[in-house]
Amino acid sequence: MKHYHRVLTIAGSDSGGGAGIQADLKTISACGCFGTSAITAITAQNTLGVTAIHPLPVSTLEAQVRAVLDDIGTDAVKLGMLHSVEVIECVSRLLTEYAISNIVVDPVMVATSGDKLIQDEAISALQEMVFPQARLITPNIPEAEIISGRKISNEAQLEETATQLARQFSLSVLAKGGHLENDSLVDILYDYEMSEVHRFTNRKVATVNTHGTGCTLSSALASFLAQGLSLTAATDRAIGYIRNAIKAGAAYRLGEGHGPVHHYHEFWG
Repeated sequence: MKHYHRVLTIAGSDSGGGAGIQADLKTISACGCFGTSAITAITAQNTLGVTAIHPLPVSTLEAQVRAVLDDIGTDAVKLGMLHSVEVIECVSRLLTEYAISNIVVDPVMVATSGDKLIQDEAISALQEMVFPQARLITPNIPEAEIISGRKISNEAQLEETATQLARQFSLSVLAKGGHLENDSLVDILYDYEMSEVHRFTNRKVATVNTHGTGCTLSSALASFLAQGLSLTAATDRAIGYIRNAIKAGAAYRLGEGHGPVHHYHEFWG
């Protein structure tokens, strides 16, 4: 009897389908795993922005997580939109109770559209409660600046910040350099387990279809870690996946704003 590689995503729902739980499940499937989910909040969202956020009761979130883990289990967890202290406390407690490993945290704070997705007090709670349980966090530059309290304007500062955060929180850090004004795209992994720095460089794609890239990358990472790849190998595979998803998605037009990447580019196009 075969067994699936399982990935649980705990995140918000995006009605537009380009980010959040919807992007996570597409990515997990495309990367060869079976995806399960626990929704933290429902957003009214499209390519132009977020028009409403409705948090689900914490008891409902907990019930979703328990329903999945008590029966199906998981090989990795991807954490996305954890918008409040109460949600973070709940998720942290459950991760401890179920002794989950391979936790990938996408510290979602601001949407591609610029809409804020987390309460200010939740930022500290995320660092204090969730980061100590994580294997890897995947901040972009604005998120890394908030967490570290330092400005990032070049590759050297990006690497310094990744190293600082890794040592501060005893976890690995993939600092995403998409906001740098470079011709190429540089992402820097500080592998805390191996005390190594890895640089991943790719050519930037000229496209507005970047909605959900952070959700997609972190879900791909969780998927490849669930399959037993090392941090460095999983990062290399995940960056390759998102790069090709962006390239394929650039050929499409969906909505009037930031469209999605093409999650199933390997299967149809």
